[in-house]
Amino acid sequence: MPRRWRARALASLGASVLAAGLIPVAAQAATAPVPGGPGDALDHPYRHGVVQTLGASVPNLGVNNLQYGGGTGGVGVTTGAPKVYLVFWGSQWGTPGTDAKGNTTLSGDPQGTAPILQGFFKGLGTGSETWSGVMTQYCQGVTQGSTTCPAGSAHVGYPTGGALAGVWADTSAAAPAQATGNQIGAEAVRAAGHFGNTTAASNRNVQYVVLSPTGTKPDGFNTPTSQFCAWHDYTGDATLSGGAVSSPYGPLAFTNEPYVTDMGSSCGANFVNSGPGGVTDGVTIVEGHEYAETITDQFPAGGWTDLTGYENGDKCAWISSGQGASANITLSTGSYPVQSTWSNDFNSGQGGCEIGHATVS
Repeated sequence: MPRRWRARALASLGASVLAAGLIPVAAQAATAPVPGGPGDALDHPYRHGVVQTLGASVPNLGVNNLQYGGGTGGVGVTTGAPKVYLVFWGSQWGTPGTDAKGNTTLSGDPQGTAPILQGFFKGLGTGSETWSGVMTQYCQGVTQGSTTCPAGSAHVGYPTGGALAGVWADTSAAAPAQATGNQIGAEAVRAAGHFGNTTAASNRNVQYVVLSPTGTKPDGFNTPTSQFCAWHDYTGDATLSGGAVSSPYGPLAFTNEPYVTDMGSSCGANFVNSGPGGVTDGVTIVEGHEYAETITDQFPAGGWTDLTGYENGDKCAWISSGQGASANITLSTGSYPVQSTWSNDFNSGQGGCEIGHATVS
């Protein structure tokens, strides 16, 4: 059952069930909407870790910890230092340039999202930042259904020295006005070839962030029936719109990252910071969400999800106050707004949303 059907089913159970802290499995299934029905706007199974728009998001239920899914083809999490390749897809991005910090700029990027994301990923894993530490508590190679990782297990890697591995402005042709999941995944395959990652081994700890230009609607982004900001998946998923993606380089983890500022506050504008400086808050909040979920569930859903299908970012999305509230984190490259992610070992193992955590290895 796709995760959004389950999440909506939980939301419909009522306050009395939530107060008791119990979510009967039978009740989840009984209230799930019919595929293709009126409640199916967000319910595509390939939209893993989907960031729902602020108005459409289901509140964090927080009723169970993440469990290990057993791996997909032996892969559960990113076990080495995470490597992120940013792919600016389409001639609509305009002419590339370089700013004073060595970041790629693009003339068709009105909000300057390209250098923001480069600075964010360059800064992760520097200055002993602890936001990345939350994810390192998860691992692979444990029994399916496990909620903890023993010493010596293969944990999620820490992005020491920065997570950014490469930037490609693929402006050779226009990006589709409304790309399918298959087309987005196919662009990730082209990026793998461009960067010389031509074996499964070279893509083992890699994710490709496929960024579509302003005005486009990848997979229905910014349309009345698809209230989401981004999602992630992998090329081997046969449920992708358009079908699974043929990859000669092994399975690839990729993110569908639309131009999130096109949706304003619905995708995080001014969620942390007020005024003009907060217009791009959603750029790193949304992509940070997908990054964190990819490294803990690299080929969904073989990694870590809860019983309702939520990943670590889903359970902590759009928290504005109190424990786990979104906030600015300081990296060597600047200050960036991010959301918290789920920590199984928080609160003596009861679980909760954390913005920082000591690195686990």
